[in-house]
Amino acid sequence: MPKSPEHGTVVKADLVDEVYERVGFTRAEALNAVETILEEIKSALGRGENVRIVGFASFNLRHKKARRARNPKTGEPIVIQPRTVLTFKPSRHLLDATNPSSHDPGHP
Repeated sequence: MPKSPEHGTVVKADLVDEVYERVGFTRAEALNAVETILEEIKSALGRGENVRIVGFASFNLRHKKARRARNPKTGEPIVIQPRTVLTFKPSRHLLDATNPSSHDPGHP
């Protein structure tokens, strides 16, 4: 998959190009496919559902309770309101693909 800028960041257009080349869709169909997948992930998370893509990663919602904290600048006590945060947990397969030697049981 070609990378966009020199920093090696893959953007949505790169994913669309890859679907276009591999699957044989038109560019419009490839764009629609990528946008549909991303929209469904977003919709599921918006409904409060976790998303697991086997062999890739999980997107999990964590509900955090309200808690007391301190403003680091003033030292004033504050309350952090309850909130939902999104976490990303890569699968073992994705971890192995990004850094194979660090997950090798025989490797120190």
